[in-house]
Amino acid sequence: MIGPTGTVRVMMATKPVDFRKGAEGLAALVRETMKSDPFLGAVYVFRAKRADRVKLIYWDGTGVCLFAKRLVGKFRWPNVQDGVMRLSAAEFSALLEGPDWRRVHAGGETPAPVQPG
Repeated sequence: MIGPTGTVRVMMATKPVDFRKGAEGLAALVRETMKSDPFLGAVYVFRAKRADRVKLIYWDGTGVCLFAKRLVGKFRWPNVQDGVMRLSAAEFSALLEGPDWRRVHAGGETPAPVQPG
């Protein structure tokens, strides 16, 4: 899957939204409930009440893009609560693919061994 690099901010609304909303309605939610600017280049992730659908909006420099996906099965979501979570690029990719994204960890540097052997 083509996805964002580690430099892209991915913000996920943890409370389900009305999935009849389009790009403009979701951009308004970004401003009102997430207290952010939808035109800063971040990817904003929204869920439906049923855990099988996700919508994303992001500004690509020329307009607001809307991405929607319906999964056969269910996306793995955090507990429903008010708030926003930030996801790493790896967690975001795993979320869209459907496995439990909470088991994905950002890669770190592997320390060099102190002694050979």
